[in-house]
Amino acid sequence: MKTISDFIVRWMGLLVLAVAALSLFVPSSFLWLETSVINPLLGIIMFGMGLTLSPHDFKIVLSRPKDILLGCLAQFTVMPLLAWLLTWVFSLPKELALGVILVGCCPGGTASNVITYLAKGDLALSVGMTATSTLLAPVLTPLLVLLLAGTMVDVDTVGMLKSIVYVVIAPIIVGLLCQRFSPQKTKSVVPALPALSALAIAMVVGIVVSHNAERLMTAGFVVIAVVMAHNLLGLGIGFLLGRILRLPRAKSVALSIEVGMQNSGLASSLAVLHFAAYPLATIPGAVFSVWHNISGALAAK
Repeated sequence: MKTISDFIVRWMGLLVLAVAALSLFVPSSFLWLETSVINPLLGIIMFGMGLTLSPHDFKIVLSRPKDILLGCLAQFTVMPLLAWLLTWVFSLPKELALGVILVGCCPGGTASNVITYLAKGDLALSVGMTATSTLLAPVLTPLLVLLLAGTMVDVDTVGMLKSIVYVVIAPIIVGLLCQRFSPQKTKSVVPALPALSALAIAMVVGIVVSHNAERLMTAGFVVIAVVMAHNLLGLGIGFLLGRILRLPRAKSVALSIEVGMQNSGLASSLAVLHFAAYPLATIPGAVFSVWHNISGALAAK
């Protein structure tokens, strides 16, 4: 089981790319799955995160508050501001700009811990940052979207807060409770969780891309350019920030990956749930889901 899981995680970037290409050129391969499936898939990923978190991870937050604070501050400033700047530089239409901003305002990506481990970064810091930014997301993500996109579209901040709690926070809590009251069973399934998360991420990508294949073909080039710039600038600024502050290389690597990798599946989910009138808003999240797994895998080499 662990060998299969490690293989899937190791080649996650190629898996996501293959699923994206298949769903783009043969949309029917994933069209049978409704976009409403995205939320349960994200719930599975977050539930797995809850199963793998331990009291030690929360002790890290308390024992290294400066590192965690720095990471979360970078997470919720660098990527949102980069998103806003790129939408202005590329003069994106309102729908695509909204999608890019949604990606920028989301917490750290669910695959960032795996990528940090492969890149020999500070895994404890990465886990602590992911957990903290995820717990802060119900409040900060809606407020940042309102601040940066509120002049373009109506933003239901309370509705977004509830969605993030249901889709992200509740499954994590259930996972923590399972770990607390059924530790032996939890321990037996933990080795398979990274692979399950990778497969769920690939499924989310397939669903979003297949349902937006025609629009992607039309607006694909500019979206890909913006998403690549957003991710690469986030990775670069995160690492540079660590070096400027004279952090050890392992910490700088963790900071880079946590800042540059976003929970883009959540961005697509929020676009579907709260901005259905702007269907193109789902596309940046889908493209980011593909690209950041590829760039993250390359960065880990």
